[in-house]
Amino acid sequence: MSNKRPIKADNYDCNDAVEKDFIRIFREHEYQLHTLALRLTKSDQYAKDIVQEVFLSLWSLQGKIRDIRNVEAWLYRATENKVIDFLRKAAVNERLKQALWQNLREIIHEDTADLIDAKECASILRKAIDDLPPRRKLIYELNREKGLSYQEIADELHVSSHTVKNQLFSAIESIRRFLNSHRTLILFFI
Repeated sequence: MSNKRPIKADNYDCNDAVEKDFIRIFREHEYQLHTLALRLTKSDQYAKDIVQEVFLSLWSLQGKIRDIRNVEAWLYRATENKVIDFLRKAAVNERLKQALWQNLREIIHEDTADLIDAKECASILRKAIDDLPPRRKLIYELNREKGLSYQEIADELHVSSHTVKNQLFSAIESIRRFLNSHRTLILFFI
């Protein structure tokens, strides 16, 4: 792996001490944080995104940057937390996909699942999502389609993250029930 930095900070003169501190910290730690995130995610793009989120979090502290006793430790901990969030989200998405496909296989019996046209299957799934109550549908789409975390959705909708989690669980259960109740529709497309 080369020593080139995957992300570059702008080179410009700034009078603000906070900006100077931030740029200095960025230049000192960005490459090592990217390397850590890359090693854990196995994806250059996800690693870049995670490092960007870490530095956005640091930037949001503004004048409090100087109050952090050990910036390096803070950055590594923040990076590890962001990687953990990413891996959890990836695992949840993969489990949902597998659960939906498993449910479809059971509905139409083992081998016939391969015969379903992908567009028709997506259409049926879209109908199941569209039948969700508006708030539950919104939470589902923000999480599954836009990739927002529970907390991000909670902040955007002004609800608790526990409410988001419960609504998401209910959405998945509703989708499963919809698929079970529409077996003939699914079999029609075979």
